[in-house]
Amino acid sequence: MKVLTLTTDFGTEDGNVGVMKGVIWGIAPGLQIADLSHQIAPQNIRQAAFILARQVFYFPPGTVHLVVVDPGVGTARRPIAAQIGTQFFVGPDNGVFSPLYLRGEKEGWPVKIVHTNRPEFWRDEISNVFHGRDIFSPVGAHLASGKDLSDLGEFLDDPVRIAWVKPQRQENSLMGEVVHIDHFGNLFISITEENLSGLEVITVQLGDYRISGMSRTFGEKAPGELIALLSSTNDLLIAQVNGSAAKAMQARVGDNVEVLVKSKEG
Repeated sequence: MKVLTLTTDFGTEDGNVGVMKGVIWGIAPGLQIADLSHQIAPQNIRQAAFILARQVFYFPPGTVHLVVVDPGVGTARRPIAAQIGTQFFVGPDNGVFSPLYLRGEKEGWPVKIVHTNRPEFWRDEISNVFHGRDIFSPVGAHLASGKDLSDLGEFLDDPVRIAWVKPQRQENSLMGEVVHIDHFGNLFISITEENLSGLEVITVQLGDYRISGMSRTFGEKAPGELIALLSSTNDLLIAQVNGSAAKAMQARVGDNVEVLVKSKEG
């Protein structure tokens, strides 16, 4: 059975997610729909990009990921659809797929993008303020139903990209920043297990807070202690045991983090 995921900044109280599902099922009645997240902060393209990059490649090959975080709705920004590896994507051309393009290029996967500019695959009536219902949902449903990317529009090679944070390596440290704060108040840092390969972490510092070494699990330290560990997707994480690191440290997205390291061979 084909799968389509939804990621939006709509929340769930206003019915917008439900009506998108209605449009999708009107075209593809048997399609299985998974809600990836509807709690993206309003207009927060970077947060949506981070969530997508962490989660979408766990889905079966051929899954269509429909994304509506679209502060430019109704403007000249392009609606697009893309194939990245074995996964497919539909949404606005506003940079939300930037880390996915990078992943695809790094891995040598096929990366194909089209401007979905063929109205025969849209709803008949198009609102200037709800392309999620009128353009992205029908395009996603048609793609999941077997339409080829080339059926949906013209190929392009200049998608919008937003700058993606990369850690800066210094002699004995890595400099990163907080890129996401989750529901538990855990801080995701722009440093990954790959960046730490061959290195031993001595301290992780954010502002006046300094954490010694790395933990393997949340339960290794006493409640209330701040710890550093790897997340389930191998990002560096700062957490407070049974609490919120974001509250305890008064941390925000964009805060600088310094990780002192030494070579494991040294």
